[in-house]
Amino acid sequence: MKTNVPERPDHPLYQLLHLEEIKEFNKRRSAGEPFDLRGINLRSMDLRGLNTQGLAFTDTYLRSTDIRGLDLSHCHMEGASIFEAKISGTLFPRELSADEIRLSVTMGTRLRYGT
Repeated sequence: MKTNVPERPDHPLYQLLHLEEIKEFNKRRSAGEPFDLRGINLRSMDLRGLNTQGLAFTDTYLRSTDIRGLDLSHCHMEGASIFEAKISGTLFPRELSADEIRLSVTMGTRLRYGT
């Protein structure tokens, strides 16, 4: 049974993110090591410098996370929560309106794609 509690997987690449070892995370993903960010808990992490190519943030919990300067324009983010996240300079997917992003940052709503 799926719950609304975001996961904290026991995966080496998750541990690198938890330790904010972004360069090593990027290096291992570039070498072909797979990792799925969908539905996991990235709360309060500093993800600046993360190579987002090929990542999906669907249903990911990003509360108070530092995602400043990331290019998320090609990442799927439906259902993600960015409550109180630091988003300055972040490029979001075109499908997300500014109002939708603002509501998620200020009120904690899950991101919904426009039609």
